[in-house]
Amino acid sequence: MESQTPPLSSASNEQTTKEELNIQFQTPKSSSSSPFSAVVNIRLWRPAAQRNLRNQWSKLASLWQDWQSCSSATRSQATTLVNSYLSQKYMDAMDLGILSGMLSIRKKASSKLFKQQEIQHNKLLASYKDMVGVVTQMVNTSRSMRCYLKGTTNSPLAQFSLSSENENDTGDGGGAPVFTFWPISLFEKVAQDLVQIFVSELNLKRLLVMELLSLGDERIPDLSSLCWSDELYPGEFDDLHTCSLYSHGASKPVLPSLGKGEVESFQPRHQQDRNVLQIYLTTLIAEVNVERSRVDEIFASTGAEMHVTLS
Repeated sequence: MESQTPPLSSASNEQTTKEELNIQFQTPKSSSSSPFSAVVNIRLWRPAAQRNLRNQWSKLASLWQDWQSCSSATRSQATTLVNSYLSQKYMDAMDLGILSGMLSIRKKASSKLFKQQEIQHNKLLASYKDMVGVVTQMVNTSRSMRCYLKGTTNSPLAQFSLSSENENDTGDGGGAPVFTFWPISLFEKVAQDLVQIFVSELNLKRLLVMELLSLGDERIPDLSSLCWSDELYPGEFDDLHTCSLYSHGASKPVLPSLGKGEVESFQPRHQQDRNVLQIYLTTLIAEVNVERSRVDEIFASTGAEMHVTLS
């Protein structure tokens, strides 16, 4: 699901990209025929549009930092949960050395580990919820790039907002460049490419988090069983819908794509092998859908166009 759009700042594509952009900007049709240009002077719109774009991209850069913090917390909680689960699972086979003679030592240790798992379950779920919140904010921010005229056109002082009050106002300045080369539509395209990286990773993380939350001792009769269609916290499905990760038609979240195709079904297991759990943790750590060099490149290219540093 990761975007295949070629890097914007790549040296090999820089000349071609600028030529394509110049062709777009030299074509007067979109600007002259746009109702926007007939209503609002582009010189009044551009400063407001520039401020808005800088604000929205600064938010995206800040949310990228928030994602890294949430992702780190998720990995930590997942690792602790897996360690507690494995220690409890293999408790009966462990050589306790001089502690073997203590009465009920294994039972007491297992009870402690089980309680620790419950705590880690809650912490892992909270970390996942934080990640969903970050991606939801990213999506909303990527959809707030346009700048619309606020109020009537007869006002002596032009004001702008993020929502349209006039169906003829497209909020893009008629396709004119906002800073040097890029029109609003290109800022939107790059933002969508960036956000899709994290949407894809969030989808995979939900799969792994559900598997880890389902771990437990099958000897416990009331052990709850999670299904993919279960809502992990109140309001999760609304958040996933914002991220285009929930299908109202199927009444469940969208399953991630792995390898050559999509996961057709998913049923978490209470028991998992040590090696499988190690793969889960490694996948969480690697963040296979997040190519950091690509993320950095997007922020660098966009910042250069806006004459700011995004970090």
